[in-house]
Amino acid sequence: MQNISSQAQKTATLQERTLHCLMLCDPPKKVEQTTQLETDWLAGLVACQHDAAVQQVAVPGRPNRPELVAPRELTKRSAFTIEGRAALIHSLCHIEFNAINLALDAIYRFVGMPRDYYSDWLKVAREEACHFQLLSEHLLSLGFHYGDFVAHNGLWEMAVETDHDVMVRMALVPRVMEARGLDVTPSIMEKLRKAGDNQAVAILEIIHRDEVGHVKIGTRWFRYMCEQRKLEPLTTFKHLLREYMKGRLRGPFDHATRTQAGFTADELAYLEGVG
Repeated sequence: MQNISSQAQKTATLQERTLHCLMLCDPPKKVEQTTQLETDWLAGLVACQHDAAVQQVAVPGRPNRPELVAPRELTKRSAFTIEGRAALIHSLCHIEFNAINLALDAIYRFVGMPRDYYSDWLKVAREEACHFQLLSEHLLSLGFHYGDFVAHNGLWEMAVETDHDVMVRMALVPRVMEARGLDVTPSIMEKLRKAGDNQAVAILEIIHRDEVGHVKIGTRWFRYMCEQRKLEPLTTFKHLLREYMKGRLRGPFDHATRTQAGFTADELAYLEGVG
């Protein structure tokens, strides 16, 4: 995709600028321009085109490395070695890079939503960009770069599976794929704390706090779409889990944090039954 010049950015719509950010391959540029986009949006400098035509993004902008492999090909390493700790930080870094693209795609793809929807997801995109930057800088302090280890593409694959329907996207990406981070991040923090990496723990504390808000935003717009379509949210959520996840749900689930993110007691009980 061609670069948008500074002058063109002044007249580009939200959809055009979001697609531009989404297709940027250079991580620092993606971070910078995603952050600037939210700033311009909040300043009222970006118009939203509610009837914009959108295209499927099978492959978003990303660097040539890391090499993407199947999850089973990932090597488990001990966090008590520098390389093992770097591999763990790298995996988190890759998740956050994908999360930038996921948030940008949620803005670009689903036209005709309320203004608050775009404000919410621009906030998510900017925070994911900040998370990626924090983790990539810490990775560099360990002597490694983003791309030095292999990674998998599961998060983006789910984005493609759900790109036809905003309700399905909100149910399955923030409320399933990203919500998994709410369950596992505390144990990762404890592992890094035992390994003596207090800087990584501090970064994950920021990420965990922000991710509660991100999942809550997914909950907000999932329920909004259920209301618009006169669908019962719990029944709809169960149906989508059965249709798309097909046994891929994994526990245990952090009830306290998921409750903060908008999960109901009935939803958590259902997840416990199938996870």
